[in-house]
Amino acid sequence: MKTGSTHYLRASRLQSGVMLIEVMIAIVIFAFGILGIVSLQGVAVSQVSDAKYRSDASFLANDLIGTMWLGDRTAAALQAKYNTGNPGYTTWKNKVVGTLPGATFLEPTVDVDNAGKVTVTISWLPPNAPAGSAYHYYRAVAQIQ
Repeated sequence: MKTGSTHYLRASRLQSGVMLIEVMIAIVIFAFGILGIVSLQGVAVSQVSDAKYRSDASFLANDLIGTMWLGDRTAAALQAKYNTGNPGYTTWKNKVVGTLPGATFLEPTVDVDNAGKVTVTISWLPPNAPAGSAYHYYRAVAQIQ
């Protein structure tokens, strides 16, 4: 019997600290999992805000095109009122600048050709974008007759 109890004491000494190592490994695995979830949440928030800006840009471009449809639809009248720098453009541009972040640095453009084809280009820079980030663009093309 004495040999059995001695064997038990030796085995318990050899295993002392194993549970602590197992707990530490479990904590490390859990920490990596939490970091992954936090990173995923950050990417999700970024994607949602980017989708909102794309939606706003689409709305603003379609708003301008809808306004063009309501007025005089001749190519000359559209060019005189809505081409970049003209009065209708300036009013619309102020809406764009007030809605999209970074739109003041790279102004939106409106081009109406002689056939009544309208090209609206809107660009914006998301807030908190790292230095040197590329602008995001939205371009809408419509034929107004």
